[in-house]
Amino acid sequence: MNQIQNSFDVIVVGGGHAGIEAAYAAANMGSKTALITLDANKIGVAPCNPSVGGVGKGHIVFEISALGGLMPKICSKTYLQARMLNTKKGPAVQGLRLQIDKEAYADLASKIMHNTPNLTVVQAMVDEIIVENNQIRGIKSSDGTIYTANQVVLTTGTFLNGLIHIGDVNFAAGRSGEQAAIKLSNYLTKLNLRMGRLKTGTPPRLDPATIDFSKLERQETEPLTHLFEFDQMDVSSSHDCFIAHTNEKTHKIIFDNLHKSAMYSGNIKGVGPRYCPSIEDKISRFADKQSHHIFVEPETAAYVEVYPSGISTSLPESVQKDFIQSIVGFENAVITKPGYAVEYDFVHPDQLHHSLEVKSIQGLFLAGQINGTTGYEEAAGQGVIAGINAHQKATGKDPFILDRNESYIGVMIDDLVTMGVDEPYRMFTSRAERRLVLRQDNAFLRLTEKGYQLGTVTQELYDKFLQEKHDLEVAIIDLDKRYNNAELVKAAEQEIPMQEIIENLLGYTVSARNALSLFAHIKYREYIKRENREVEKVQQHRQIKLPDMDAILNISGLSTEIKQKIARYKPATVADAMLIPGITPAAISLLVLVSRKPELAK
Repeated sequence: MNQIQNSFDVIVVGGGHAGIEAAYAAANMGSKTALITLDANKIGVAPCNPSVGGVGKGHIVFEISALGGLMPKICSKTYLQARMLNTKKGPAVQGLRLQIDKEAYADLASKIMHNTPNLTVVQAMVDEIIVENNQIRGIKSSDGTIYTANQVVLTTGTFLNGLIHIGDVNFAAGRSGEQAAIKLSNYLTKLNLRMGRLKTGTPPRLDPATIDFSKLERQETEPLTHLFEFDQMDVSSSHDCFIAHTNEKTHKIIFDNLHKSAMYSGNIKGVGPRYCPSIEDKISRFADKQSHHIFVEPETAAYVEVYPSGISTSLPESVQKDFIQSIVGFENAVITKPGYAVEYDFVHPDQLHHSLEVKSIQGLFLAGQINGTTGYEEAAGQGVIAGINAHQKATGKDPFILDRNESYIGVMIDDLVTMGVDEPYRMFTSRAERRLVLRQDNAFLRLTEKGYQLGTVTQELYDKFLQEKHDLEVAIIDLDKRYNNAELVKAAEQEIPMQEIIENLLGYTVSARNALSLFAHIKYREYIKRENREVEKVQQHRQIKLPDMDAILNISGLSTEIKQKIARYKPATVADAMLIPGITPAAISLLVLVSRKPELAK
């Protein structure tokens, strides 16, 4: 064994969105931290969509912000367009989405990593994890250098045994132009970790000078006063985004060439993301649809490439050119980079604690796509938690666990470690049983106190938070004193701006975020009370006997996944069902209802 050259409290392997959050959190909390990455010049790279946020995903980014994380800070300085999705719906399902300048984002992420106290950036390929008596002791790089630490966070993205596919051509790579981590994947298998194989993909990139934007639909934006960070700011969009559409000609070209796609030729063994399918999947699975949306997004401020979101593909480049040029507005479009699929290994996440520490190996934490997730936001949310817990472990403190009833990050981690994954996991608001409570506007109310206690939130931010929290509490008391709920709901339904409604009711000015929280208080108060009663009712009916298995399997409101789990474990009572890994509160409520009134099973 080579001589030990470097010793740290925490080592983070991988410089993607999970890795930089983990390293930033651990270092800011005081741990001597190393970030080991394949290329020190490609930290925080966004290899897929040039966007951050959206419905569900945006909730995670707000929670990262409330915990003092990095992604929101970088977004504020590198965004090109800001849009709030679902503005015609209630506050619980709205989602902030930013188009980012990929180059500026990665440059700023790299600068922050190289200038964060307690953090050392190391460029190396990790080949081995050093484990003694089921305790992590460090890692070994491909050149034989040993870096020691009793806490290691693996955030390897798509690099574990990565294999890129374009038509019938495939080659080892973590993403286009970058080497795969082959030995590390094999070493994890030797540690008796159950591994699986997943797949994701990207669309071809296009030259914007060759697109006729006059034929495309321009996406409108709404005025905003906040992004993902706590402080209000001037929000202005510098770049437009557009919508194009596939057509019957496009679909025929793709359908006639399905056999040439890596997904359909049998070359790809990994499972792709259900909620972000390739264009081949869309054409095959939704044959009755005559058109699919394509979101035409700028990659950088310089706008030298366009990202056509919605048409990821592993078809040969010649077929990609044909189907692209069949789309209205893309008739003369030039492909600057072909789309491709990438297969990679992952670790089944049901082998982890809620802290993201591996159950069988003390001090080994996993975050990001290695846990079977997809998306920058999901990766970053896990990275924050893994980094915090690596520091907690290094300092002998209790792990930091977020419950699914208090955060979207908690929902995601609970889903991963209890249910596991059989396809890439993506966050949606529908995954959160208490989404009326887990909103973007109250992310700071839910989590900033926790971040401050951990040491990830600054005193300055905490003081601002306390003042806004006080203002909100006073305003809620004022509203409840002056109006009954029916009057409030009627006022909230007026077709005038939300902040104006609230300020007219109160007679004084409130912050835009507090206006949203007050609107949610008006809109959801009775629903939340009912929801809380439902939670209490479930607790009271723990010993109720469940109906027979046939009746349970016929309950229309239960997902196939939940039914499979119930069939496997065969619970006799509600209490037994509550012990099943991955069972949701919504499913338990339904079982209670059907157990008391069997006629409602269908």
